[in-house]
Amino acid sequence: MSSLLKLEKLVAGWQQPATSQIDLALAAGEILGLTGPNGVGKSTLLAAIAGRAKVFSGRIEQRPGLRLALQTQDVPPVDGLPLSGRELLALTGASANGLPPWLNDRLDDRLDQLSGGQRHYLALWAILQAPADLVLLDEPTNNLDAAGVAHLTAHLRERAEAGAGIMVVSHDAAFVEAVCDRIIVLEAGDVE
Repeated sequence: MSSLLKLEKLVAGWQQPATSQIDLALAAGEILGLTGPNGVGKSTLLAAIAGRAKVFSGRIEQRPGLRLALQTQDVPPVDGLPLSGRELLALTGASANGLPPWLNDRLDDRLDQLSGGQRHYLALWAILQAPADLVLLDEPTNNLDAAGVAHLTAHLRERAEAGAGIMVVSHDAAFVEAVCDRIIVLEAGDVE
């Protein structure tokens, strides 16, 4: 496995540090889970890797030319937005191949005509299927029913086997145990 990402003594945050020092590496084909209590900086860590949060100290080393896809917990409003599911997938370069039938049959519907869970899964799929080497997922099972979680679990393994590195932040212990090759528990501690 080749290394996609390495964090060395990374401290990240927004206006001030939100994480303790973090060291980790992620290889191509690996699914890494990040768990821990609220407030330890799990989402902030993903944001720093994606270049959205500030790095206070330490370093982020990425493989040259790394293509990154980030799914956040933020759900953009879609009311009145005349965008179909198929158009959303096209925006990220994602394929509809492998979508579950309960979503594949609704691809031509506008996003604001889908249920919240359907919209969430379609947005998640757009990130998962985007042409990326590193996929960062922040609480991906939020708003998903059991069928959605099962489909996501199977698909994450397929993406990893195809060579993508995946980092998952989640409080869903059963999901993390089922899908991750390795789990890092971030602890509350002194933020530097």
